[in-house]
Amino acid sequence: MGVISRYRESLKNETIAGVVLIIGAVVALTWANFPVKAARDAYDTLAFTELFTFQGHSITASLIASDFLLALFFFIVGMELKQEFVIGSLRDPKRALVPIIAAVFGMAGPVAVYSVVQLLSDTPNWDGWAVPVATDIAFALGVLGLFGKGLPIAMRTFLMTLAVVDDLLGITIIAVFFSSNLNFVYLALSLVTIAVFGFMVQRRIIKWYILWPLGLLAWFFMFASGIHATIAGVALGMTVPAIQRASEPLPLTEELTEKLNFYSAGIILPIFAFFAAGVNIVDSGGIGAMLTDPAAMGIYLGLPVGKTIGITLGVAILVYVFRLKLGKGLSLPDILAVSMTAGIGFTVSLLIATLSFSAGVPAGPHARVAVLLGTFISLILGAILLRWRAAWHARHPEVAAAADAADDAEAPAGSADPARSGVPESADDRTWGEVPGGEPEVGPNHYDR
Repeated sequence: MGVISRYRESLKNETIAGVVLIIGAVVALTWANFPVKAARDAYDTLAFTELFTFQGHSITASLIASDFLLALFFFIVGMELKQEFVIGSLRDPKRALVPIIAAVFGMAGPVAVYSVVQLLSDTPNWDGWAVPVATDIAFALGVLGLFGKGLPIAMRTFLMTLAVVDDLLGITIIAVFFSSNLNFVYLALSLVTIAVFGFMVQRRIIKWYILWPLGLLAWFFMFASGIHATIAGVALGMTVPAIQRASEPLPLTEELTEKLNFYSAGIILPIFAFFAAGVNIVDSGGIGAMLTDPAAMGIYLGLPVGKTIGITLGVAILVYVFRLKLGKGLSLPDILAVSMTAGIGFTVSLLIATLSFSAGVPAGPHARVAVLLGTFISLILGAILLRWRAAWHARHPEVAAAADAADDAEAPAGSADPARSGVPESADDRTWGEVPGGEPEVGPNHYDR
């Protein structure tokens, strides 16, 4: 097996895909802050030198990575959203009510923390309020897969449902708050092109020489309309059918995701991380200036603290006040662990950070480093809490047995323990990481349904 084939195969593991992202960010951060000034300048030249102008925009390598290449990533996000709404964890909103509402609390929490930091600051900066709201679904699931073995599989379903809704809300924020000088003619042309694309894929006409030109045209019109061009990727992905025909081995959403995942996770996302995370801290006041910048503080505290408080408090209210239910075998301490993991923002948070601040403002680079710092804090603390809960479940197997007994009893609605169900349950009673034969489940597209 060649190097490329091994790399492609390894990216099916969400944890390894997350490590690749981290490598891209670390390389950029190291290069941008290299002790030799000429090296730092070389990174800036590579990332920010104008290549040409387009529709009044100065096109740089960094802009190509965030506006053009990242559209493929958002196309996959769109297909995942479609799949979850049609045949996945969001197909029955009543059963997914707790993680859906928890996602809203999980976005409100970071905004609240960011706002408190600005109110307590002598020099508040409100531009970055949206940066810490996002959860990186692949990265967070990778951490759960690595450190959460032995936990109830309902925890993965909870995190995946929450992160999918989080993605949808994050995309809405980008579309609503980061659009300017709207051109409705170009917007209409983009929507028409997306509709033609959708007609083709619904008819299973998926020849690359037809779909790629349509996708590029939809991207161009969306870019020219003033709406962030990655929204075109989401819209195109949402048109792909998720219902599997009898003659198809997989739903078209899964088939295209598997074909494109290598290019997204293995090439595009590392390139985006490389250009988004390469912040020159040395020449912008140093670590101290970054850590004390009110915008940065709101972000690196908003991701771990805001997500944890928002999701945990939201779920506690839903369970103990409104008597809704958690997944099989889950309790509030489990939600505490998974909510800290949800503070891993990375991809979408980095994108929002690049959109939130004007060029040349120190808060812009500080915000991008703060995303990395907040993600790192969430990763470390989330891993610790996940291992703590996994150890607890290993010492208390009677909890899973009691959950199974309650299911067998088929208790009337409302009579069960309020700390149990409320998200779609898996087809079996396995704990996360266990499959017949003892092999761990890996891969970005293993849906619990």
